[in-house]
Amino acid sequence: MHDESRRIEERVQRLHDQRIKTAVYAATVPFQVEAWQAPGEPVPFDEAAAASYRPFAMGTPWGPPWGTTWFRMRGRVPEAWAGRRVEAVIDLGFTGDWPGNQAEALVHRTDGTPLKAVNPLNQYVAIANPAAGGETVEYLVEAASNPDILADNFARTTPLGDKLTAGDKPLYTFRSADIAVLDEEVWHLDLDLQVLRELMLELGAHDPRRHEIAHALDRAMDLLDLDDVSGSAPAVRAALRPVLSKPAHASAHTISGVGHAHIDSAWLWPIRETKRKTSRTFSNVTALADEYEDFVFACSQAQQYEWVRDHYPEVWARIQEAVEKGQWAPVGGMWVESDGNLPGGEAVARQFVHGKRFFMDHFGIETKGVWLPDSFGYNAAYPQIAKLAGNEWFLTQKISWNQTNRFPHHTFWWEGIDGTRIFTHFPPVDTYNARFSGEEMSRAVRNYAEKGGASRSLAPFGWGDGGGGPTREIMERARRLADLEGSARVVVEHPDDFFAKAREEYPDAPVWVGELYLELHRATYTSQARTKQGNRRSEHLLREAELWATTAALHAPGYSYPYEKLDRLWKTVLLHQFHDILPGSSIAWVHREAEAEYARVARELQALTAEALAALGTGGPRVFNTSPHDRAEVIRTADGAPVYVSVPASGSAPLTGARPPHPVTVNGRVLDNGLVRVEVADDGTLASVYDLRARREVLAEPGNLLRLHTDLPNYWDAWDIDKHYRNRYTDLLDASSVTVVEQDPLIGAIRVERSFGKGSTITQTITLRAGSPRIDVETDIDWHETEKILKAAFPVDIRAPHSSAEIQFGHIQRPTHTNTSWEAARFEVSGHRWVHIGEPGYGVAVINDSTYGHDVTRTVREDGGTTTTVRLSLVRAPRIPDPEADQGRHRLTYALLPGARIEDAVAEGYALNLPLRVADAAGAPEPVVSVEGEGVTVEAVKLADDTSGDVVVRLYESRGGRATGVLHTGFPLAGAQITDLLERPLQDADRTGGGVAVALRPFQILTLRLKRG
Repeated sequence: MHDESRRIEERVQRLHDQRIKTAVYAATVPFQVEAWQAPGEPVPFDEAAAASYRPFAMGTPWGPPWGTTWFRMRGRVPEAWAGRRVEAVIDLGFTGDWPGNQAEALVHRTDGTPLKAVNPLNQYVAIANPAAGGETVEYLVEAASNPDILADNFARTTPLGDKLTAGDKPLYTFRSADIAVLDEEVWHLDLDLQVLRELMLELGAHDPRRHEIAHALDRAMDLLDLDDVSGSAPAVRAALRPVLSKPAHASAHTISGVGHAHIDSAWLWPIRETKRKTSRTFSNVTALADEYEDFVFACSQAQQYEWVRDHYPEVWARIQEAVEKGQWAPVGGMWVESDGNLPGGEAVARQFVHGKRFFMDHFGIETKGVWLPDSFGYNAAYPQIAKLAGNEWFLTQKISWNQTNRFPHHTFWWEGIDGTRIFTHFPPVDTYNARFSGEEMSRAVRNYAEKGGASRSLAPFGWGDGGGGPTREIMERARRLADLEGSARVVVEHPDDFFAKAREEYPDAPVWVGELYLELHRATYTSQARTKQGNRRSEHLLREAELWATTAALHAPGYSYPYEKLDRLWKTVLLHQFHDILPGSSIAWVHREAEAEYARVARELQALTAEALAALGTGGPRVFNTSPHDRAEVIRTADGAPVYVSVPASGSAPLTGARPPHPVTVNGRVLDNGLVRVEVADDGTLASVYDLRARREVLAEPGNLLRLHTDLPNYWDAWDIDKHYRNRYTDLLDASSVTVVEQDPLIGAIRVERSFGKGSTITQTITLRAGSPRIDVETDIDWHETEKILKAAFPVDIRAPHSSAEIQFGHIQRPTHTNTSWEAARFEVSGHRWVHIGEPGYGVAVINDSTYGHDVTRTVREDGGTTTTVRLSLVRAPRIPDPEADQGRHRLTYALLPGARIEDAVAEGYALNLPLRVADAAGAPEPVVSVEGEGVTVEAVKLADDTSGDVVVRLYESRGGRATGVLHTGFPLAGAQITDLLERPLQDADRTGGGVAVALRPFQILTLRLKRG
């Protein structure tokens, strides 16, 4: 037989694209359309319905950036269409090949009921099936003219990312709005051809099945009447039925399809637009559920459900109905799909607390898995946190984006820093927007790393980010692929069902230990520094407010614990931990609003803390310590005078000065407090840091070296920092002044001022206080650079085989060598409040109050010694998607801590981020809790969420070893229980001597619920 593959393939493609696809709608009549453009922000339906509309012609430009245009559409179904399937088909002027991140609309009845959305790949709204003929149709359509921010593919910046700079030029040209007859037989033929043709093209040239499909298609095309596609479609379908009916191989891979619509809670659009995106997509999903009983849709992010509940009650009611039917599956159990690296440990816990509780309260469902398909890496505390929140499985696919190394597993046990394991799956289809194309099916099977051990994977299907979610076409593909020779099998099912089957099939899956580091998007640890600083400050202010509100509730008669306010403020902070807000990868509008929200949160939390302390009564100034460690340090009084104070952990002390062990002396540019001696060079760097206790020089080279690098990644500007950034840089060594600005027995300080680049300035105050080896560098940057990154380097005379960086509820060790490509790929990493490096007998920590990105490198000097350099990433200047990212003022503090053990780094990390607070208060109420035992660290103190008045305390082991101790209470203790993160009892705690006995494994998290006597 001659090879006619090319002729057949080209024939099928042309007939499909030019004749069959164009015949899906058999007849159309246009709507009569009128339009009204809402001024400013979106308006409620009632206001739009009462507005004055003007005639609107097809082909007319419409929609300024971020605008809302309402269209009134009127029409009548022709009598001749009786008995046919009739739909409204609306093309807003969709552009590009991305179904999300552009124009979209929500279609309403005239009474305001939302019906369904209109999206680029989902343009229809059902009118009648079957139609009676003669029906009058009238809709009000709310259309959003959102700009495509990445339309230029990172080639140039755009002002469209903020309504303040976007202008008012229309973005779209309205193409059509019709009432149409769907020719169902042609529509099904279209799908038959797509599925068979795509499968054929993925099969090997020597695979008999490929040629069987090709010749079947060829013979079927002979039956297609080009003058009567509709009339001949049944015969063509009948000819294809045998080849579509052949079952899959017995050993075929099984793909569990789960409907999905990944909607970023903010990204290339503001939060206000996400509220509308969710309503549109969820309307589509509930409509699809009505049409396909076998459809199952998985949806995470309790915050988005709450938006729909509050703003679109009709859609909310349809979601509840779909959940009841088992077609809608709440998943993830988090308030939002947060960033996986940057939120603090307690914040990650609260993501689960608020998310799971929402689903339980509103649907009676406890979610079983973590659903984070798109976050930029995952910290190694996740397995334990997830399991303590009642989760059994974890899903993501983002690690498939790795720049260097291919992750070796798709189904595996993930082991965290404490030893907890959670069953984990990475969909080998490598997308969370699947559509069951032939290429995707082939890719999933080809990629699957567990062949021979397991035989199933999961594929989230549907268009995200405003693309409208799953479509009927995708569901039809799934039906055709349920059992088709040459293809993997597709079964649409709940993700819980997939994970149960996968775990049963593969109980001895391999184990991955430690973080799931994404070898990409490393700049998300640094971009939009003010957003990150707002998060860090909010997390610590929440800790303060909860602790002192609990103290007041226990000791101040008449004080009411602010449950509702704290709940609301926590949810605001959790929302802004979404994986495109906190990482700094959103448009200017998002970050402008985030900074304003963080400022509001700070004001409210400061007020709550002040109210709690005031409730304790007045009696003179006291110093309050929110940290879980005792502290002896220098603070300033209201008039700015320094005073040395000692304050117990989570307690208070009178503001009375004590004598420090050794005063600070200032001799020229040398600061000395008897613990360390610091010499500042003429150029403003640290020429020497000498540890007087250990009698050793800390620095191998000048420290606090500010290095300005050129920073233009290959692609994702705000997301990425590529390794070549290291090759071009300028060291900032031209100090315009180096001046002693404070010379006191309690504080010595030297100020260094610099100017550089495009008018940028840096003022740094290097401070040494009595009684502490910590050297603070208070930094004030006025930043006007573009495509640059600024790093602060501390080259330390230590041979450190690894660095230790704080993460959630513990720390992670990373090698300082680059023996393999896995270590080499970690050229930029994240950490929270501290980074520690050490050799046996000596260590150094670098502490910070708001930075996350850093790198640690190691070199050997000519004298044989080793230099280990810690470099903090202070500020970047990407231009896409926000052309003004990070421009302007930044105030931050970082510090060098010589002679530090891990426990010293932990304590000073808390101290720098939780400044001692001075307030007028009476008496000395006992701390709510105190701990005997090294390594047992209190992370949160609060009243139970159920308003019972029980006290909830969250502890963890912070050194990385076993720890035992006793938790004492500042109130009569009637009972103690160990609970999960949702404060549900697991078992009674061990009591001892009026307290609670605590025994923790390395990095174990323990939540105690304490009943008051």
